[in-house]
Amino acid sequence: MLLEHKLVIADVKLIADLPKYMLYWKGRFLEQPVKDFCSVIKTNSTGPVEKQEDYFLLCDVLPEDRILREKLQQKRLEEVLEQQQKERDDSNFHRLCMFCSEEFTGNRSFLLNHMAREHSFSIGLPDNIVYCNEFLDTLQSKLDNLQCLYCEKIFRDKTTLKDHMRKKAHRRINANNREYDRFYVINYLELGKTWEEVQSEDDRELVDDENDDWSDWQSHPVSAVCLFCDHQSETMDHIYTHMKVKLTLVTEESECTFHTQVTNRQSIHRRRLETYSD
Repeated sequence: MLLEHKLVIADVKLIADLPKYMLYWKGRFLEQPVKDFCSVIKTNSTGPVEKQEDYFLLCDVLPEDRILREKLQQKRLEEVLEQQQKERDDSNFHRLCMFCSEEFTGNRSFLLNHMAREHSFSIGLPDNIVYCNEFLDTLQSKLDNLQCLYCEKIFRDKTTLKDHMRKKAHRRINANNREYDRFYVINYLELGKTWEEVQSEDDRELVDDENDDWSDWQSHPVSAVCLFCDHQSETMDHIYTHMKVKLTLVTEESECTFHTQVTNRQSIHRRRLETYSD
């Protein structure tokens, strides 16, 4: 389209269903001239007229294009959520763990939770994943080809790969690999946004919201309790001072008690000796 028809489609990777998008605009271009829908970009505008060319930019600045993209996005989201629900309800799931070959049947979440818990390999919460079988097939294929799932290097044998992933803490996937995007529901939620952009917006809402009024916040003082009695203080310095005094008193009391016990035993022993002497 670029070379033959001088047509450029903006953000083409973010179009939910490119074939349907193309089919729609093909019909519209048959009805009206391309210039009626596209921005015209003239190249070499300062050069000779014979060397100037017009390129056409089709983007969502045009309301009709924006509406089309939103409809395709909504349709794709509905399909993804329907697929996800089928996977949630599927009780015929059957698969072996990629790391220990333990067998799992029933719900897919059993396997995903097992890999996270037993092998420290998490690809996310089960409810955030769609096309789970295809996802696991992709990961298994990489391991079968002796490829690290994180750094994606190829190793000479399975043992070397296993040691590498364990020692380097590479039991995770590469978040920068766009191949995995289609397996996460978040990538279908908002038109024209990747999951990183959606996540960063959520974070900014938590950090940058200056309209929140915290004036009614009442902080409760920390209450520290003595180790030797029920005394409480609001700061650790105060409780440390109290415990030092308490510990001194307890030590002195213990020493007095010990001295009294020794003196009593000596007196008893002395009386017994006197009795034996008589």
